[in-house]
Amino acid sequence: MRLIGDFDVKTSPNTDLILTQMRETQAASQLPVDVTNLGVVVQKTQTAPLMVLSLYSPNSTYNATFLSNYAFINLNDRLTHVPGIGNVQIFGAGPYAMRLWVKPDQLAKLSITVPEIVNAIQAQNTVNPAGQIGGEPTPKGQEYTYSVRAQGRLTSPEEFEQIVVHATQDGGLVRVKDVARVELGAQDYSSVGRLNGKPSAIIAVYQLPGSNAVEAANGVKKLMAEAKQRFPLDIDYKVALDTTRAVSEGIKEIVVTLLIAIVLVIIVVYIFLQGWRATLIPLLAVPVSLIGAFILFPVFGFSINTLSLFGLVLAIGLVVDDAIVVVEAVEHHIEEGLSPKDATFAAMKEISGPVLGIALVLSAVFIPPAFIPGITGRLYQQFAVTIAISVVISAFNALTLSPALCALLLRPREKSNSPLRKFFDWFNRIFTRGTDTFVQLSGSLIRKSVVAMLILVFCGGAAAYFGAKVPSSFLPDEDQGYLFINLQLPNAASLQRTEATAKQIEGMLAKTPGVESVTSVIGFSLLSFTRSSYNAFFFVAFKEWNDRHTREEQYQFIKQSINQQLSGLPQGIAFAFAPPAIPGVGTSGGFTFVLEDRAGKDVQFLADNLGKFMAAASKRPEIGGIGTTFLANVPQQFIYVDRDKVLKQGVEIKDVYRTIQTFMGGSFINYFNRFGRQWQVYIEAEGEYRNRAENVGQFYVRNNRGEMVPLSALTSLESRSGPEFTMRYNMYRSAQIFGGAAPGYSSAQVMAALEQVFAQTMPPEMGYDYMGMSFQEKKAQQGVPPAAIFGFSLLVVFLILAALYESWWLPFSVLLSTPVAVFGAFLVLWLRRLLLGFFVPPYMVQIESDVYSQIGLVMLIGLAAKNAILIVEFAKDRIESGKPLVEATLDAARTRLRPILMTSFAFVLGCVPLWIASGAGSVARQVMGTTVIGGMLAATLIAIFIIPVLFVLVERFTGHTGRAKVSEATVPSELKTSHGDD
Repeated sequence: MRLIGDFDVKTSPNTDLILTQMRETQAASQLPVDVTNLGVVVQKTQTAPLMVLSLYSPNSTYNATFLSNYAFINLNDRLTHVPGIGNVQIFGAGPYAMRLWVKPDQLAKLSITVPEIVNAIQAQNTVNPAGQIGGEPTPKGQEYTYSVRAQGRLTSPEEFEQIVVHATQDGGLVRVKDVARVELGAQDYSSVGRLNGKPSAIIAVYQLPGSNAVEAANGVKKLMAEAKQRFPLDIDYKVALDTTRAVSEGIKEIVVTLLIAIVLVIIVVYIFLQGWRATLIPLLAVPVSLIGAFILFPVFGFSINTLSLFGLVLAIGLVVDDAIVVVEAVEHHIEEGLSPKDATFAAMKEISGPVLGIALVLSAVFIPPAFIPGITGRLYQQFAVTIAISVVISAFNALTLSPALCALLLRPREKSNSPLRKFFDWFNRIFTRGTDTFVQLSGSLIRKSVVAMLILVFCGGAAAYFGAKVPSSFLPDEDQGYLFINLQLPNAASLQRTEATAKQIEGMLAKTPGVESVTSVIGFSLLSFTRSSYNAFFFVAFKEWNDRHTREEQYQFIKQSINQQLSGLPQGIAFAFAPPAIPGVGTSGGFTFVLEDRAGKDVQFLADNLGKFMAAASKRPEIGGIGTTFLANVPQQFIYVDRDKVLKQGVEIKDVYRTIQTFMGGSFINYFNRFGRQWQVYIEAEGEYRNRAENVGQFYVRNNRGEMVPLSALTSLESRSGPEFTMRYNMYRSAQIFGGAAPGYSSAQVMAALEQVFAQTMPPEMGYDYMGMSFQEKKAQQGVPPAAIFGFSLLVVFLILAALYESWWLPFSVLLSTPVAVFGAFLVLWLRRLLLGFFVPPYMVQIESDVYSQIGLVMLIGLAAKNAILIVEFAKDRIESGKPLVEATLDAARTRLRPILMTSFAFVLGCVPLWIASGAGSVARQVMGTTVIGGMLAATLIAIFIIPVLFVLVERFTGHTGRAKVSEATVPSELKTSHGDD
């Protein structure tokens, strides 16, 4: 039996282990003796392996049993000592065991029974301490003390063969070798391990919860590299599966993305500031902010991982914003004739408030998401802390280092006729025209504020529309560099049939583009954690991401191609599926639905309702494939022991059951020592006596009169059907259902469809639940909804702005433009999903509204507010200096347009590498990049026209004085002049 307890992510794994051990101790007194003898192990580990190692013999010098036991003896314990490794499991041939293969007909001829053999072995294979000669207390004069050793546990098949089972009346001895074949075999023959079709020992290494996966994997690789130096000739190993490869590759991809983002930001800043001195100052803000974030990571318990580096990529476009605002303001005053030092002082008086406000908003916007419980909260926290730290350090840098650098480095621009100068002059003329047009349109919208409000309402409605059109999900189905395949043959199919079918699948996978290696465990299923002769499980590793260039070698295409080939397999049901999106959370991607019998009825009740549910669910268009690990009608043979006959014959009932168990399944006797370890001793009938149920008639037991009684006289056979194993989930008898979404549908739509099917088909006695990633997704759905997260973030930003401006109304002029950014995000997500559908098959389109898009939407609150703050803060200062409301607003819009466009385009171009991401973790980066780029473009190209209108309306509503309408006098005079020549 295997019992798995899942704990909340906020609990301590060590505390969880202690509490579990306490519960196990409480239940230990109620366990059967056999369970206590074989042992109960309590350990903390994850359910899916961190790594899979294959130990093999290239020239087939060694068989699978030798390879498995070499791993047991030389690698197993050492691997468990690697920091971060919680458990090691070796598949294939089992550990060594002394196997006594008896022949029932030979036992019958010699009138020997199984209990007699067992008793003989237990009596003669024991630990026999002897003592000492001359040990104290002894008479005086004892000069030596000798340890006395006696023959103890047996160590070799030859010694077991010499065990005396029975002595005849004429003095003859019947030994074990007379009734059994003794060999050093395997403890278990129920599974087979193969690497690319070759026999091998499959070593599954499981991570310790709470440890660093990459460090643990590196520790395993280092140990194996050292152990290989001592391998016998013709033994080698291969890392058949490394789940951290995607993490390491993802980190490399993000580092490249980081560098590309920095280059693109530099280009934008240089074009707008038009000088290397001015460009250098914002550039220096990047390493200062990022290094500062790295320094503070340990304080919050974070490591450098894909999520934190992901956050740093987003932060690249943010940390330069404050420095850009400072440099632009200083440049503006230098152009007006001030010295660099005086210009810096004048600029800092103007922009200190906006810089502080932007930093507070961008940091505060992530406060609510950081407190969300569960895995969703952990994902938010990684981004929240990374970005918040970077932005705060950036603001501190903008208020201290950047002004000092401006005073030292900036100089008035010199006129020249260089090609670069000509390009800058052309750019400035175009920008001036655009600025004039922007101010004129803003003035027109202020006069026609109803039009602006209609645009705002339209954007809000369109955001809701396109948000509903984009399918929602929890986490994307990423290319992690591998996938799983589960094979299930008809009920009760033999291991030999399963092995032959697995061989066929291995041959098919070897020809599949993009596949590097296939590790097969025949006789086991990772989905149900059970061993059965009709199951097999495959770990399929892909080639490196850089080595897969064609569409046929991409993850979704490989998975679809494999499933198409497996669907035509006549021998059984096989399907490929993704690993969990978050390693350690469940054993598979897709959905894992649990159907529960909450009334405590029999197995058939659950089986009948499961059939109804599966039939109805398979008809839903949202569900691409569906299966179950619950098999209620596996053909079985039931041996009925007539206890009345047993007692009348004078036979011990326990002897009957032990004889049946010994002949049919093998009986554990005791232990023997070899290779410095302790191994088990088993007795079982030879294979030819276990291939038919009728052979039970050849088994005999002895009655109290010394007579041999055949089991056929005491038992009867009956063909039945039933489950080989049952699953209980939260104490209810349950059936596990797994599958994936159909092309074009999201996981949220699949879960909704499953719940609808349940409501339509299941009686009140039935219930349902989720496991693995589906459980986490459902928990996220039932927890704080994305709309509430968005709303709370808006509220926090509103309160920050209210405190900053000392007004309850002015923050509305900043935040009311947020729907425009949300509209842009959802519109671009929808457009990208739609356009991709014209070029690639539906199953390759993974642009959905998931956790990463939600994080992007929360970011957009701060990004949209940043643009508004730059205008509102300056307009507020102009009004306080005596300018009319509309004139002050348009003047602020004109003055702040350049830094707004600079910071916005710097951020957008900094996110372009996310948009075009490929390789490990690319889908998450694409979703995030699409969201923030779409939202920021909308905020930059649409919302900046509405921000002045909102400011004027709010100011008028709150009673501030100003012109009632825009007249020619209120429009800056430079707009009345011609634009001049190009």
